[in-house]
Amino acid sequence: MSLPLKLNIGPLEFDTPILFAPLAGYSDFAFRMSLRALGGLGFAYTEMLSPASLLIGKARRLKSLTATSTEDLPLGHQIYGAQYDTLCAGAVLLEQRGAQLIDINMGCPQRKISVQGAGAGLLRDPKEAIRIAAGVVKSVSIPVTVKLRLGWDTENLVAHEMVPELEAAGVAAITIHGRTRCQGFGGEADLQGIRTVVKAARRIPVIGNGDITSPAAALRMFEVTGCAGIMLGRGPLKNPWLIRDIWNEMRGLPAEPPPTRADWVDFAGAHFERMIELYGPIGATRLYRKWIPQYLRRMLAGRRHLVEMMELEDAVEMRHAIEALREIRSIEAPDRRAEPAEPEDADK
Repeated sequence: MSLPLKLNIGPLEFDTPILFAPLAGYSDFAFRMSLRALGGLGFAYTEMLSPASLLIGKARRLKSLTATSTEDLPLGHQIYGAQYDTLCAGAVLLEQRGAQLIDINMGCPQRKISVQGAGAGLLRDPKEAIRIAAGVVKSVSIPVTVKLRLGWDTENLVAHEMVPELEAAGVAAITIHGRTRCQGFGGEADLQGIRTVVKAARRIPVIGNGDITSPAAALRMFEVTGCAGIMLGRGPLKNPWLIRDIWNEMRGLPAEPPPTRADWVDFAGAHFERMIELYGPIGATRLYRKWIPQYLRRMLAGRRHLVEMMELEDAVEMRHAIEALREIRSIEAPDRRAEPAEPEDADK
């Protein structure tokens, strides 16, 4: 099997065909830069952005949601919603602010979004979804992409039917997650369903998404679906080195040793420092709590340490607690009740 080692979307060329998904609450500037430092990442996205909030300038965490730098490129901005005019205007605003690519979310399964006709809710009205995509394409000069699921449910698999019309509307690439909206994150991603979507595209690249949790799973996605690239979501949250390891496997390089305790502590500490720069000491310390179970589970720290760190309010104390993990050797498993909820648009 010949693997693609680059990916082009319109005029943009990425050094690897591996993308990191737009995850609400997780794919912020701090974590994107932490992932980029490990290598292998070709392209990343902001968290989901509400165009309506952008236009009035009152989005909660607006500054941090759109934070980036020249080192954070290439970067796509994902928007969601169901209002044609608002989505078009939001895309224009983002282009004016320097966005390289606009992605329209037509795949988020979260009820509070999809029942309003946004995200995967657009799959219930494919004609409107295509009209919106065409409008956004005409509104900007940068590439516009779309992220889909296979359909609303198994009785309404519409993604493969939408692809030719999205392509005709000027969409530059499509990402397809191999589940329906009603499946949420249950069951397994349907690779044959993704293959059907890939075959429906005439010219534009289709990016496969779903259950890519290992290098072997990544190779299987390429082999079964024939996709031009892959997008990872929750996998890198649990193992930030996953993208690096997949990229090495794709190039036929020897597997690197698993990260050590010291590697995990270094990563966790550097991530926290980037969060301080983004949110300030107080905001960073509070927001970092959702990452603590992820990191402590890998370092075999026990419930007592997890609870203590989750209660910290001071950034200096958090720094000390992270550094102390180098020496902790608890055999007590972390309390899974304290683990963070799934990201709002997290695809495996």
